[in-house]
Amino acid sequence: MKFLTGRTVQIYSSPQLGRDAPLALEPLNCCCASTGGGQANSITGKINKMPSFDVVSEVDKHSLTNSVDQASRLIGNRFDFKGVDAKFELNEQLITLFAEVDFQIEQMFDVLNSALHKNKIDIKCLSRGDLQQSGKQVKQEITVRTGLDTLLSKKMVKMIKDSKLKVQAQIQGDQLRVNGKKRDDLQAVMALLRESDIDLPLQFTNFRD
Repeated sequence: MKFLTGRTVQIYSSPQLGRDAPLALEPLNCCCASTGGGQANSITGKINKMPSFDVVSEVDKHSLTNSVDQASRLIGNRFDFKGVDAKFELNEQLITLFAEVDFQIEQMFDVLNSALHKNKIDIKCLSRGDLQQSGKQVKQEITVRTGLDTLLSKKMVKMIKDSKLKVQAQIQGDQLRVNGKKRDDLQAVMALLRESDIDLPLQFTNFRD
């Protein structure tokens, strides 16, 4: 008997076992799989994922809290602030400075910047609001910006596209995914973004080979 590899073979049996009995065509429908040389019934292949990384703009909450606490202690210990009703308040991503006069707010802001720098937080993430009168005090709200908004993400995608580097950039929520076949191209994208005029600190995370 010969087996045909890679094909479906129908074997017929007789309801009677006698040698001269006529065969009733009753298919058993058995399939003989190929063990080599023939074409497989189904073909599965691996999808080769290209190297990639994510562009994000994040601020560590613990470092931010430490920065505000350190700034508060420094102001509390300064001789020129003794007896002055001045303080920092942190609420999520909003820092509010309270003082008695405008120039004290500026001094407090300088102290805050120094504390942020020591905790490795780029002060480009800060967006200062206008000075406001609050009773006998003045205050200023400072927003800690995180995430890439749509306009900035589109600007970055266009910048990468115009560079003619062989990479692809996709907006994914508040971050950007960049992938390409060559790691050198990905490194070139990072250098491009670092040297750009983007006024927001960027981090490159989730490297994938």
